[in-house]
Amino acid sequence: MLNHTSSLKTVLRCAALLLLFPLVAFSAELPKPVIPAGVGVNIHFVQGHQRDLDLIQAAGFKFVRMDFDWHAIERNKGEYDWSVYDELTRNLERHGLRAIYIFDYSNPLYEQQVDSHNALKTSIEQRDTASPQHPESIAAYARWAVASVKHFHGRRIIWEIWNEPNGFFWKPKPDAEQYSALALATAKAIREAEPKATVIGPALSGFQPPYMETFLKSGVLQYLDAVSVHPYRNWKEWPETAEGGYQNLRKEIEQYAPANKKNLPIICGEWGYSTKAGELPLEMQAAYLVRQQLFNLLNGVPLSIWYDWKNDGTNPHEVEDNFGTVTDKLAPKPAYNAIKLMTHELAGYRINKRLETDKNDFVLLCTRPFGKNKIVAWTTGEPYPVKIKATNAGAHNLAGITGLGERFQVQSQNGQWTIPLESLPKYITVK
Repeated sequence: MLNHTSSLKTVLRCAALLLLFPLVAFSAELPKPVIPAGVGVNIHFVQGHQRDLDLIQAAGFKFVRMDFDWHAIERNKGEYDWSVYDELTRNLERHGLRAIYIFDYSNPLYEQQVDSHNALKTSIEQRDTASPQHPESIAAYARWAVASVKHFHGRRIIWEIWNEPNGFFWKPKPDAEQYSALALATAKAIREAEPKATVIGPALSGFQPPYMETFLKSGVLQYLDAVSVHPYRNWKEWPETAEGGYQNLRKEIEQYAPANKKNLPIICGEWGYSTKAGELPLEMQAAYLVRQQLFNLLNGVPLSIWYDWKNDGTNPHEVEDNFGTVTDKLAPKPAYNAIKLMTHELAGYRINKRLETDKNDFVLLCTRPFGKNKIVAWTTGEPYPVKIKATNAGAHNLAGITGLGERFQVQSQNGQWTIPLESLPKYITVK
């Protein structure tokens, strides 16, 4: 394997100054690209679960994403009961967590039953409430959304309009025009009633450019604070393969956004990898979780929600049962330990630069004010030792931490540091 070199000297000298000049202007209610401010996880509960929340907090997560059920809140027309979400919000705040609440789904008070198809759960048709697609139901959905935002005023909640409308969550079948009409009406109503609310969408599964284009050119961007997407992919496709999707989405946003929203942030609202038996090993899920967070930050994505917090079941051969960072009994999987180590090792840091090495390598310089710099490094290829040119002031051995929390020394020889790269990121402190 060829050796690769890169000089750190100039970068280190300017690191502190660069911290003062972020490349993207973020909304006051979106996290700044400082670890672990934008590290989040999906949950599936509203009441209780104190042990879950304790572990989520201990791992360094700062955001929780959860369904915000219209049908459960409005059981009689015009009457809203937020009590269970009041409890959840209080519990999150006690644990230093912020909420992303998803305005979902429909309500039988306003829409009829239709035949639909859930490709993940059954191969037969089922009866469901149609998604809001008529004037009365769209207006009712928007009223409920506005009332909810007002009710939780000042709680720093991020509100997401629907979840994966390009999939089976939109009944009876995906329709970009229908969803865009709902999103536009709702986002506009929220912005008029609560100008400082933080609103995102469309939470697409995958990037799906044709559907996304319909949404982006609808006029909704003038009312949004970010565009959310779920970059799911095959378990054999590592997180870094999403780069092209992000780049194309950025171009689409720039094409259709109004002049003052050309730099609208992209949010990774949901994305994970299942450890279903025979597919992704537990150790690789751990690597993918950490790399997803770091790779997204490298691509200007300030908030990333991992799916899922815990396994939904116990069947090792069921995809949906194995997305968690912990088991259904809350036993930590390697992914939990890996993200906990990352949020600890890089607390207060932001990614300054990707150093020039092989295209399969990610050797990132991370900086923070008035502290030591760190390198976090991994490869998407086979493990091998990469060589980095040492600075004059630091041409000595460096202290490192593996992704498993084990200490090691980075050797310095002939003005170069040798870093053994593998799939799980390592952390090296640089003076």
